[in-house]
Amino acid sequence: MSDPSSFCSSEQFITRHLNLHLKVDFSSHVISASSAQTVRCLQDSLSTLILDTKDLTIKKVSLNGQEAKFSLGAAHSFKGTPLEITLPSPLTRGEEAILEICSETSPKSSALQWLKPEQTAGKTHPYLFSQCQATHCRTIVPCQDTPSVKFTYYCQMSVPKELVALMSALNDGDFIDPHDSTRKIYRFKQNVPIPSYLIALVVGALEGRKIGPRTTVWTEKESLEAAVYEFAETEKMLKYAESLVGPYVWEKYDLLILPPSFPYGGMENPCLTFVTPTVLAGDRSLASVIAHEISHSWTGNLVTNRTWENFWLNEGHTMYLERRIDGLLYGEQFRQFKASGGWKELQNAVNTFGATNPLTNLVPNLHEVDVDVAFSSIPYEKGFALLFYLEQLLGGPDVFLGFLKTYIQVFAYKSVTTDEWKTFLYSYFQDKVDILDKVDWNGWMHTPGMPPVQPKYDMTLANACISLANKWTAAKESDLSSFSAADLKELSSHQQIEFLTLLLLKDPLPLSHVKRMQEVYNFNAVKNSEILFRWLRVCILAKWEDAIPLALKMATEQGRMKFTRPLYRDLYNFDKARDLAVSTFLKNRSSMHPVTEMLVAKDLHVDA
Repeated sequence: MSDPSSFCSSEQFITRHLNLHLKVDFSSHVISASSAQTVRCLQDSLSTLILDTKDLTIKKVSLNGQEAKFSLGAAHSFKGTPLEITLPSPLTRGEEAILEICSETSPKSSALQWLKPEQTAGKTHPYLFSQCQATHCRTIVPCQDTPSVKFTYYCQMSVPKELVALMSALNDGDFIDPHDSTRKIYRFKQNVPIPSYLIALVVGALEGRKIGPRTTVWTEKESLEAAVYEFAETEKMLKYAESLVGPYVWEKYDLLILPPSFPYGGMENPCLTFVTPTVLAGDRSLASVIAHEISHSWTGNLVTNRTWENFWLNEGHTMYLERRIDGLLYGEQFRQFKASGGWKELQNAVNTFGATNPLTNLVPNLHEVDVDVAFSSIPYEKGFALLFYLEQLLGGPDVFLGFLKTYIQVFAYKSVTTDEWKTFLYSYFQDKVDILDKVDWNGWMHTPGMPPVQPKYDMTLANACISLANKWTAAKESDLSSFSAADLKELSSHQQIEFLTLLLLKDPLPLSHVKRMQEVYNFNAVKNSEILFRWLRVCILAKWEDAIPLALKMATEQGRMKFTRPLYRDLYNFDKARDLAVSTFLKNRSSMHPVTEMLVAKDLHVDA
């Protein structure tokens, strides 16, 4: 199947290895690149190659040392521009060749965020980080920017010598540039084949601290102690994951805590997971983000969705594994609690999109759809709900884990489609085909809105949250004095998150109730970003003007899209906050991540 998000044809040729030379220039916000791609021809008499590019300047192309003619096709609004290369002589099936390209990034590359010194914790040095998922690697180098193609890579990266460079690969040494003593060259190797979206780089004033046999935590020194404490259980999570689904093949599992503008909770770049600083809660309560990114080492990085329409194969399975690790760490009731919380998150996402929106399909059609615009928690939570439902249908957690482990063994190092997954599911459970035939596959996969069936959950830990949420929504003004700080005494931070999530699924609370909630619970002072985010949404939806500056503060001081976009949307829908929300965005947009900026501009109906 072809990838609607890519120009290149993986049926004609595939990239086997990428050898990169990169030079990072902070003054011009440009990376100069020389890339040598080992390509293998998959058909007879191939005379042209098409690669994905976006906002790149192409300077020279050659094949096996012979100069090749090239042209850039028509620019597409979000896919970029196809690079068509006319080969000096045709390639035949099975033949391999070295394709060399000299190129340069644009300062507006959507994969790269260049931070000024004042945007960093140390305030002294600039900082650069990449985010290639889903289709942004093409803004760094010309490539087959599709998850259907996997390759190994080697890179030599030149950076100012006072800075540290890291990549989604193993470090292969560094040295002072013999031609320029102000620069240092770092070398990296990734020996496990990966798709283009997992290429990642960072350059900054970074320090590392080893926290386990396979893990170093990297960050600016100002955040190092907090990060070392927060992620102390990483090796334990890695071992639990290995006990569930087999050996970890990537050798090291390092963590990088990024500046606040990083747009995601985490990014599973192999050998170097990127993490938002919003998980530094001080009590390890949000460290399950690490369990999620660790799980991607198997589901996503080892077995990969073939196109972004099959994204649930990456994220649904990873949510399932994350919650299995949670169960081993904190008990089965906690796993069930997180699962039931996921159903509420799914309801929230469906409500945001609208229940008839085709982007709420588990397997959406992404022809002429920007993957960034389609991104949501749907593939995560609808995908998880399907796997959790199948677990219950097919014999329980141990039985289903047997399937998952075998699925990973069979499809390791490959890219897979939903149809291939389903065919394998039927072959693995061939003695239960009659049960599988009763599943409403079309309802789960190709129908918008909530799934056709809700799995069953152990509600032990959820019931206290439901009870408190119901008490608040049913309360009259005369009942408000019955609430006190003691209400939260027995609730964990996870249960407080669930309590607020439940309130967001109901009609907005009266303003009097929200003011009373602040009096007795003082959520405004909470350091846990997941609690604070939901609380501020509750306040804005209740039209509490006092919460406007706090919501704008959270929307601008960090750039995690999970928080920033809903806060800006809620503020836009509050008439007394709309103008301030728009003006705050316009003032801060230049310091936002390019993808976050683009999507918030859409949310606020501001011209890009």
